[in-house]
Amino acid sequence: MLLRSERRWYHLATTYALLLLGLLVVLVPFLFMLSTSFKPQQYTFEYPPSLWPAEFTLRNYVQALQRDQFYLYFLNSLLVAVATTTATVFISSLLAFAFARLEFAGKNALFYVLLVGLMIPPVMLIIPQFLVAKRLALLNTFPGLIVVYIAMNLSLQTFLLRGFFESIPTDLEDAVRIDGGSRWTIFRHVVLPLSRPGLATVAIFTFLYSWDEFPWAHVAMKEATRRTLPVAIALFQNQHLTQWGQVFAASIVALIPVVAVFILFQRHFIRGIARSGLKG
Repeated sequence: MLLRSERRWYHLATTYALLLLGLLVVLVPFLFMLSTSFKPQQYTFEYPPSLWPAEFTLRNYVQALQRDQFYLYFLNSLLVAVATTTATVFISSLLAFAFARLEFAGKNALFYVLLVGLMIPPVMLIIPQFLVAKRLALLNTFPGLIVVYIAMNLSLQTFLLRGFFESIPTDLEDAVRIDGGSRWTIFRHVVLPLSRPGLATVAIFTFLYSWDEFPWAHVAMKEATRRTLPVAIALFQNQHLTQWGQVFAASIVALIPVVAVFILFQRHFIRGIARSGLKG
C-alpha cells in the first residue's frame, strides 16, 4: 500500500513539474515582451536582462497607438476576424450536421476528402490562392481575406463539430419529428443549443487563426489602408528603425481581443476541448 502511495505521489510530482516547465517556456518570453514594452529604447538590450524595467514609461504605448493608422489596422483585423468566425461557425455547423445526421451517397468519401485539407500546409496554397484571387478580383479586398480564411478553417472545424453532433442522442430528434419538426428545426432548436461547447471551440480557433494570420494577408493586401494588424506590426519595425519597445507595445495591444474572446468562451472552450475528437 505504501509503495502504491509513493508511486502515485511520484507521478503527481512529475506531472506538475512538467506542467510548470511548460508554463515557464511559454510565460518567460511573454514577460520579457511585456517588460520591454514599458522600457525606454536604451534599456531594451541591457545586460544582464531584467524582467522589471529600470525606468518605467508608457511612451511606447502612446507612440505606437498614435502612429501609422494603428486604430485603422486594428479595426481591419477585427472586421476580418469577426466576419470569418461568424461565417465559419455557420458553414461548418451545416456541413457537420450533414455528415453526422444525414445519409447520402458518398458521405464517407466526401468526408475523407474534406479531411485532406488538414494535411496540406497553408504555405503551400499561397500561390494557388493568389492566382484564384487575382482571377476573381479579390486581391486587396477584405472578401479576399475572409473567403480564404473560411476555406482554410472548414476542414478542422467541421471535423470537430461532427464529433459533437454525433454525441447528441437521436431520441431527441425522433421526438421533434413526431411533433412535425423539420430537419432545420432539429438543427436549430436541438443540435445547436446542445453543442455550445463545440461551437465555442470552433469560434475561438477560427478567431485566433484569422486574427493572427500573416502570410496570406501580407501577399493579398498591398494597399496600406487595408492592412491587418499582424502585417502592420511587421512593417512597423522597419518604419521605426526597430523601436522594440513600440513593437512590443503594439503586440500587447493586439493580444487584447484574443484574451477577451478566450475569457468570454473559456468555460465552453474547456468542455469543448475535452469532448472534441473523441467521437466520429
